[in-house]
Amino acid sequence: MRYSPAGIPIVSAKLIHESEQVEAGISRRVEFEMAALAAGQIAQQLAQEKLGSAFRFTGFLARKNRNSRSLIFHLTALQNIE
Repeated sequence: MRYSPAGIPIVSAKLIHESEQVEAGISRRVEFEMAALAAGQIAQQLAQEKLGSAFRFTGFLARKNRNSRSLIFHLTALQNIE
């Protein structure tokens, strides 16, 4: 965990997704990694969770910075689904 200049806690993370999805009637394995960022209370909650746990995340995608084409997932809520 780090803190912004305003003192807000921030956690950077890498989320890993694995699932089976149906597309056009065919089962398909889906796997990917995504950069994520949590700020404030969500950052404190995420920092206390065990690595490798399964969660359902809510949030939004935004550019990593205003000049970047890369996206980062900003977490606004998390729910443990184990």
